This record gives sequence, structure tokens and C-alpha cells, in this order.
Amino acid sequence: MNDEKRRFSRISFDADVLISQDNQEWRTSLLDISLNGLLVKPPSSWEGHQGERFHAEVIFPNSGSLIHADVSVAHNGDGRIGFQVNNIDVESVGHLRRLIELNLGDEDLLNRELEALHWR
Repeated sequence: MNDEKRRFSRISFDADVLISQDNQEWRTSLLDISLNGLLVKPPSSWEGHQGERFHAEVIFPNSGSLIHADVSVAHNGDGRIGFQVNNIDVESVGHLRRLIELNLGDEDLLNRELEALHWR
């Protein structure tokens, strides 16, 4: 994900992430999050490949909020895995929107980013 191509503000945030596919699960840490993707630390025994689809569950400490999304691997390297959001439920969009709105402090920027989403 090239910074020049990035259209979504990324928010650094400390949270646990559960990545799953079929009967496999990997637990890892969130590095940052945007309306269109997640950046995580590679979990141990990770075997995912670019373009492969997974389910991600972001678990926010202290709030009990969860974000559920269907994601695909956008890139994997340099000690990070980037996932692109393919589909997300309405309740998760609400949690994610509030998180980003609080961290951006710019409602107009948030609305522009929401307009640019492909999964809307």
C-alpha cells in the first residue's frame, strides 16, 4: 500500500486482532486501522498469501467494542501484514467510524473518506 495511493487516514491503535479462515485462527496485534484496511503484526505460524481472504475481528480494550470484517491480504512483508477490507457489517462500521472520527477530529475528512469506500 503505497503512501501516495493511500486515500484513507490510518489511526495507530493498540488492540488485539483475531484472524480466521476455515478452522484456523491466528491472534495478533493491530498496528493501525483505517476505513479501508488493517495493518497487523504477523502472527506466529502465519501462512497467508497476497489476495487470500480471511475474517478479522478487532477487539478494542476497555470498550468491549468489536469490529468484524471480511478482509484480504494486500501485502505481507517487513514485519507487517496489510489487509484490505472487503466487507464489514453495519455495527462494525459504526464503531470504526466513531474511532476514526475521534482520532481525526475532522468530520469533513471522515465524510470524504466514507464517500471513497468501495464496500459502502
